[in-house]
Amino acid sequence: MSRKIFAISITLILLFVLVTPVLAITYGEPDGDNHPSVGSMVAIIPGYGIYQLCSGTLIDDNVFLTASHCTSGVDNILATYPGAEVVVTFDPTISEGGNFYHGDFYTNPNYNGFQGKYGISDPGDIAVIVLHETPGIPPASLPTAGMLDDLKANHALKDTLFTAVGYGTVRETNRTGFQGFLDNLDRNKVDQEFLSLTGSWLTLSMNMATGNGGTCYGDSGGPHFVHLDGVETDIVVSLTVTGDSPCKATDKTYRTDTESARDFLGSFVDLP
Repeated sequence: MSRKIFAISITLILLFVLVTPVLAITYGEPDGDNHPSVGSMVAIIPGYGIYQLCSGTLIDDNVFLTASHCTSGVDNILATYPGAEVVVTFDPTISEGGNFYHGDFYTNPNYNGFQGKYGISDPGDIAVIVLHETPGIPPASLPTAGMLDDLKANHALKDTLFTAVGYGTVRETNRTGFQGFLDNLDRNKVDQEFLSLTGSWLTLSMNMATGNGGTCYGDSGGPHFVHLDGVETDIVVSLTVTGDSPCKATDKTYRTDTESARDFLGSFVDLP
């Protein structure tokens, strides 16, 4: 029996206990094969279908980078739906007959759901999935320590562009609220301008009026690739985590060049 493919359901949102909002590409375009290292976490649930959950990036031969709020709910899904699987695909379009990879999920032990010891200033919202087999895809790169701070100190950050990539829901107009969201199965991309930088966060514009786009529900964990000297690189300087709930104005992305992020990632990959 063929499976229908749906955007993430309310039930799965509750199971994940996701930060609101969980961020798809808005005002963007299909990516095709331009970013083969970017993939999607999907849940395959017998009798229900295939659900797109989050996005992420291959950063080593078999290490998939995503957000902790994406991986922390996996056990709940597997317990609630016997026989369910949560897997990763790198196909440009998610389909029933696609290529899926199983793996082991590692949520950052410092992730706290934006509460407690680390507070909103640093929620530790970064995770990896170590895949059981190598997809044979060239991995993306990680930034050097403090790369964004260095760009800011050199007065280059304010003019730097970033490219967001993900599989989440899409928005083609800013004239409506949640009614403007459209289901999506494709990997999409969009460019963004810089807004602000703090110790853990890179905030980016997704204002259509200024020529920007951004992320929305289902893009969580996906990459923001930095442009250097006017050229897009494969360096993932931050992850989609949150923003304004209608996905119209700003992306608040979690930095990967900080000491805390690097402390976690250093257990799984060699850092630049």
